[in-house]
Amino acid sequence: MSPKETATATTGEARAGGGVTPGRITLAAVAVLTLVLVFENTREVRIRLLTAEVSTPLCLALLATTLLGAVCGFCAAHRRTR
Repeated sequence: MSPKETATATTGEARAGGGVTPGRITLAAVAVLTLVLVFENTREVRIRLLTAEVSTPLCLALLATTLLGAVCGFCAAHRRTR
């Protein structure tokens, strides 16, 4: 291997392996704030799903909505990279 190839491989490995980046810090902060919001709201609520009405703790409804939004965002980002 030439020094050029070694430097490229090392740089590529550093990017793939990651580390602490501003984006990851922001993501972790948003995740923590989301979990605090979800678990602070534990009272029972009634939710209408078209014609049915469901009674559930608000934290479960918020958690389900958060997860659904994350899956939709992941799918949209994954589709954009193709």
